[in-house]
Amino acid sequence: MSSLDPKLPLIQNRELEGKVVLARVDHNVVEKGVIKDAFRIDSTFGLVHYIASKGGFPILMTHAGRTRDKKTGRIKTGPETSVAPIVGYLDRKLRGGFAVPELPIDPELGIVALDPKALEPLLKKLKAREIGGIYLPNTRWFAGEESKDEKTEALADSLSAIADLYVNDAFGSWQPHASTFDVAAKLPPSAGFLMQKELSHLELVLNPEPPFLAVVAGAKYDTKIGPLLKIYEKTDSLLLGGVIYNAFLSAKYGVKIKGVAEEDVKLAADLVAKDKSAGKILEPGALVESPSLDRRDPAGVRIVKTKDFKEGREYGYFLDVAPESFDCPKISSAISDAKTIFVNAVMGLASLFPEGSARFYSEVGRNKAARKLFGGGDTLQELKELTPGLYMEAMDDESYYFFTGGGAVLTAIESGAYGIKPVKALLDNAN
Repeated sequence: MSSLDPKLPLIQNRELEGKVVLARVDHNVVEKGVIKDAFRIDSTFGLVHYIASKGGFPILMTHAGRTRDKKTGRIKTGPETSVAPIVGYLDRKLRGGFAVPELPIDPELGIVALDPKALEPLLKKLKAREIGGIYLPNTRWFAGEESKDEKTEALADSLSAIADLYVNDAFGSWQPHASTFDVAAKLPPSAGFLMQKELSHLELVLNPEPPFLAVVAGAKYDTKIGPLLKIYEKTDSLLLGGVIYNAFLSAKYGVKIKGVAEEDVKLAADLVAKDKSAGKILEPGALVESPSLDRRDPAGVRIVKTKDFKEGREYGYFLDVAPESFDCPKISSAISDAKTIFVNAVMGLASLFPEGSARFYSEVGRNKAARKLFGGGDTLQELKELTPGLYMEAMDDESYYFFTGGGAVLTAIESGAYGIKPVKALLDNAN
């Protein structure tokens, strides 16, 4: 791990006695009202304990799910994106008694404003140690969280009015919203312990020990092209998955694959041209084709070999890499010989086609010498579900590290660790 930027303000260097500490965390782990994996919550326990042990009073906040319609601006609130399951989990684990303030909600606009006076009764209880902390409603329920207008400024002002200090421990929440970015200019800011840990481990990805194998996937090529081209320069071998790999195949072989947009194919052509001479991209040669995205129909599923591709031919959805692809000597040796492995992907649509991802994870697990860095909640969730034994082993193995935000890692690869806007806000407002 690398040392942190000496200009980065740290929570352990702040005087917390008698101070209300507003902490932005990334507890975005609720799906349809249920916690799908508590790893991100557990990762912030150290911060909560530290604030209390130093005489501070914690107020936590997180986003949960997608609530804002980008076209209409309407904010949808309700049980599916409520922080109630998170607060219940915290109360069971920490026995700290977190309270969620009841604030007026407009059915179209969400929480229009945060009136600091509405929190005064809870703040009084907090300072009297009658409750362990305050947990604000989902930050995306607030009208100004994502709007980037005067409502954003007003929300940042209101948040700063209820606290003395601000701490960002939400590495995975890399987008510059009111609760991650704007409020850092309103209160003395600092980086939490998880944020510090994530930034330190980023160095292993940004300056990896070679040979370096990276695995990147995604549902849209255009959202990953910047980080993908950056990581291509750093890597010795690159495995692609999902629509990104399908777009690459379409561009390279001139085939049409269902679910791949033409603009993605055009963008992928640059990577195809770049790889002609370098030959870094490893190609799993056996793909699982399905006529449907919604169900697995054994009668319609078949294995397609890339060696049989013919220009102009049309295919259904390629929803997984066939497990036998990892028997290819070039791929298996790239995995076994790597000293650094960065995984920011699942190989296919794992809910219906888990075999390729499970085989890949098992192959990675056989490499005992490499540093294995996993980015993102979805990747971690699939590892846990598909290879539970390996997941449990990895939790106690120092050669593994699990980032809490895959998008944040990709953003850091493209812009640098301290180019992530919420992190930059901590540096810019340190004094």
